[in-house]
Amino acid sequence: MQTGAPNLISVDEGALPLNRFYWWERERANRPFLTQPLHGSVREWTWAQAGDEVRRIAAYLKARNWEPGTHIAILSKNCAWWIMADLAIWMAGHVTVPVYASFRAATVREILEHSESKACFVGLTDERSLPGIPAGVERIRFPTFPDGPGLGWEDILATTSPLEGEPARPAADLATIFYTSGTSGAPKGVMHNFAALAFLAQALARRLPSSGEHRAISYLPLGHVFERGALEIPALVLGWHIFFSEGVETFLGDLRRARPTVFLAVPRVLMKLREGVLARISERKLGWLFHVPLAGRLVRKRVLRELGLDAVEVAACGGAALEPGILLWYRKLGLNLLEGFGLTEGMITHLSKPGSLRPGYIGTALDGVEAKRAPNGEFLLKSPMNMLGYYKDPQGTRDAFTPDGFLRTGDLIEMAPDGQVRIIGRIKEQFKTSKGEYVTPAPIEAKLLAHNDVESCCLMGAGQPHPFAVVVLQAEARRRSADPAARKALEDSLLATLDEVNAQLEHHERLAFLVIAESPWTVANGLLTPTMKLRRAALEALYAPHVDEWRARNQRIIWQKEEQPGAGSPRSPFGRQS
Repeated sequence: MQTGAPNLISVDEGALPLNRFYWWERERANRPFLTQPLHGSVREWTWAQAGDEVRRIAAYLKARNWEPGTHIAILSKNCAWWIMADLAIWMAGHVTVPVYASFRAATVREILEHSESKACFVGLTDERSLPGIPAGVERIRFPTFPDGPGLGWEDILATTSPLEGEPARPAADLATIFYTSGTSGAPKGVMHNFAALAFLAQALARRLPSSGEHRAISYLPLGHVFERGALEIPALVLGWHIFFSEGVETFLGDLRRARPTVFLAVPRVLMKLREGVLARISERKLGWLFHVPLAGRLVRKRVLRELGLDAVEVAACGGAALEPGILLWYRKLGLNLLEGFGLTEGMITHLSKPGSLRPGYIGTALDGVEAKRAPNGEFLLKSPMNMLGYYKDPQGTRDAFTPDGFLRTGDLIEMAPDGQVRIIGRIKEQFKTSKGEYVTPAPIEAKLLAHNDVESCCLMGAGQPHPFAVVVLQAEARRRSADPAARKALEDSLLATLDEVNAQLEHHERLAFLVIAESPWTVANGLLTPTMKLRRAALEALYAPHVDEWRARNQRIIWQKEEQPGAGSPRSPFGRQS
């Protein structure tokens, strides 16, 4: 195994996730641990009941007589069986390889072959993913995927006795290989050990208030470091009750059932929830009610209760930059929303402190994390959570670290004197105009995303005289645009925003025009990653054939007919330079 930065850490063995599970299995045997909605009903597991299933699955895996440390994948949307499979893999002495349920077959195959996974737990997933499982990989089907090849979870439970005792895993053992979501190319396998997972849970516990009886809802992809690091691992270490959602259609009902005390979100989710509220009551009326003391308190409580967020003690947003206006809107609503930062290679390193929130900043480093700004503006990190390395990629591992052991994040930052950090862009996302001047997309995109009707935004224009932006409107705004008068009002509003944004930019950064894409960008059409980040190369490839036509129109607001990604390579045709 190749190793990157030193990852030596003294961790209390009792704080390791698997050992903590054994503790809760004994101490909270009859307390609820997992709650799963399925086909209109709800099933709940106590810690002891989950332990029994985990031990039976672990015994089955042990009986396969695979070499200790064998890689076993999980390809499924979030569910109770995902967590139990993870624990069973560890208990049997193996390594978990989570795979995004939205990945296409080619990517699934690439990951399973690259990771040399011997088996794959399969649950509810995108049908396009399943053909990617190689023929030689054993399948174990979750109850969410009852039919198909492979052995069923319930069949194993019925025929296998529970594994006895409390098999321990040393802190230095490899626990998991995260595969990145592929925003900048093929996914890479990022290796983390049990010590890093335990360190993260303890660091978060020190930063956030804890009642010891937290409830959380798991709906962001467990294949991503944000959900796994900030929800699953703290839940195991600190004894949280985890609820699950069946999907988009049932999400609000699932959220109300959970009434989480800890709520994790990405910007797109927060924007969608806010959009739902404003579809029922105008922002102007809501703002007026907020200024009426008694009415304001009642309205805030009612809105949070209807969202299922009235019991939240801590809410955190990560995965991408959150527009400050959205952050402040939730804070006014009474949601204690914080911002944080993490990356697959270094896990979660920064989080706002309750009471010291600064919009636009990701907060300060967690205890034990050293952060600094390189001379070129890059964000550098060193902590016990730095990855062991990229699996089977020693050169990539060496390139990921500075000579003194700091992880290169690829992010450009500003750092305040008090240690608060603001992300201003990505080094690889910078591009040059035809005049050779650099443009950093993220800060400009954030300004455009401040418009209430804009859902997504991508700045483009490498090799062009001036950049331009393609935006997707919120669903409600897309519906309004069918009416000519409403469309004209939208154009006027967006044009005013464009002028306002350009007035704040350097001359070479100013946008020549704004393109409104009439169909959304989604994970399914390959334009967003599973964590809802832009796939810039795919977006640039999709729209590049239209750029000359757009410029020839000499219009500042352009409506673009529906486009679907082609089957070709997602490589950017704009000749991006960084």
